Amino acid sequence: MRKGQPVFESGRDAGGPRDGGERDRSNPSDAFDPFESFDAHDRAEGRGPSARSGSRSGSHSSAADGETTYTRSRRQPDTTDSTSAGSQRQRPTRSLKSRALAHLSRREYSRAELSRKLQSFVEDGDSLDSLLDALEQEGWLSDSRFTESVVHRRAPRLGANRIVGELKRQGVGSVLIEETAARLRETELARAQAVWRKKYGQLPETPAERAKQARFLVARGFSQTVVSRILKGIDED
Repeated sequence: MRKGQPVFESGRDAGGPRDGGERDRSNPSDAFDPFESFDAHDRAEGRGPSARSGSRSGSHSSAADGETTYTRSRRQPDTTDSTSAGSQRQRPTRSLKSRALAHLSRREYSRAELSRKLQSFVEDGDSLDSLLDALEQEGWLSDSRFTESVVHRRAPRLGANRIVGELKRQGVGSVLIEETAARLRETELARAQAVWRKKYGQLPETPAERAKQARFLVARGFSQTVVSRILKGIDED
């Protein structure tokens, strides 16, 4: 050892190589900056707090500048169906009579029409004919009231032929239909004139216009006799 040269614990002098020799200066990442801080040097070498923080799973993440960024994990929604128990409970089965009364509370029905409505709900032990008989005796069901309801709704717009056809489709008795048809024909001309005036209001001037108005009135259910009288300009009196 020469006199006047400082000795370090590592056994190297101040001018000697560090870590057993000089670093490869051809590799820029291996160069040592004397002014670089220890923390920055450790981060560059993959050591230190920033390197250890990345090994923790899910709690936080490391930013590029070494600062730790915490993230909040989202809570998974509870997919348990809270109404599963309630969905298993079935509604009580409605009786055949309650279904019939529900229909009759909305409008009038004929016996045949109501029977068709209830046919798919008949179960063992039910007697549909007995139920309909009871509803007629109690005043809930009436073909006469049903007929009056149909006439009240249809007569201002339709002729006797259309109304009679609807009553037949709903199973109304023939005697009641004949009585209703006779009553409708007494006012057929006046009702047809009201419908014609609302649609046209003046007599046809050409054969094509006459045929068009005649088709309209016949389609509404008015008889050919009544239509001919209207298009000839013959009034009711």
